[in-house]
Amino acid sequence: MTNRSFAFLQYFTLAAAFLAVAFLCSSCVNDPADVAHLREQLSDKVETADGIRTIFSDSGMVRAVIEAPVMLNYLEKADQRQEFPEGLVATFYDEFNQPTSTLVANWGVYRKRERTVTVRDSVVWESVDLQRLETEELNWDEKTGRIHTNKFVVLRQPQYVITGYGLEADQNFSNARVLQVDGRIPMSRPKE
Repeated sequence: MTNRSFAFLQYFTLAAAFLAVAFLCSSCVNDPADVAHLREQLSDKVETADGIRTIFSDSGMVRAVIEAPVMLNYLEKADQRQEFPEGLVATFYDEFNQPTSTLVANWGVYRKRERTVTVRDSVVWESVDLQRLETEELNWDEKTGRIHTNKFVVLRQPQYVITGYGLEADQNFSNARVLQVDGRIPMSRPKE
């Protein structure tokens, strides 16, 4: 190989290396708006999950299944919570793994520290024994096993429709009572 060929080869190699580095460097430029948007999505304080299905069990028995399109899991120790901003559906089961009731709401939150659940906005609970509760907010205290609200409620039972303000019940909705009854309408039985 002649000196001239060798010099051309060195020049060509150097030019190719320079072009490769220039190409790589030019492709690494990030748009600051994209970086800021990505930083918001990758928060170390909130985890996001889509299409969730959570099974709650006790002693190996399924007690409830919660399904939601979106769950936000807040990780800060001062206020650890799981929020369902797009609503949720909860199905409750008995000891024979049979559904006993369902709860639907357009928003919900579970606060770990307080061990409470709050659901809001078009809350509807229905049982297999033909009871139905409609309200705008419902709270469950895991420690006491009690459900309560101070909002307007409509409680439909096979014999009556009861309207009023406030409700207290056991966590399986037994012993439910409306605190301030506005109306009690008997359900007519169909004529035979």
